[in-house]
Amino acid sequence: MARHKFAIGTEVRLISRTWLSPTAAETYRVITLLPTMDLSPQYRLRNDELGQERVSKEDNLSVLPESRP
Repeated sequence: MARHKFAIGTEVRLISRTWLSPTAAETYRVITLLPTMDLSPQYRLRNDELGQERVSKEDNLSVLPESRP
């Protein structure tokens, strides 16, 4: 089983924005570690500034350089 690469509190950016609204946030904070799907760990993400939440697989996320969990 794959292990999660990002800890709760890590700031991440979505790699692919396909199917997202142009007003969707670009960066999010990991708020929950979710089970693996299709061999990729999943995360619940939140952007506090815009009040947006979403779920993403790990292979669609990159860590922001200045992020600290």
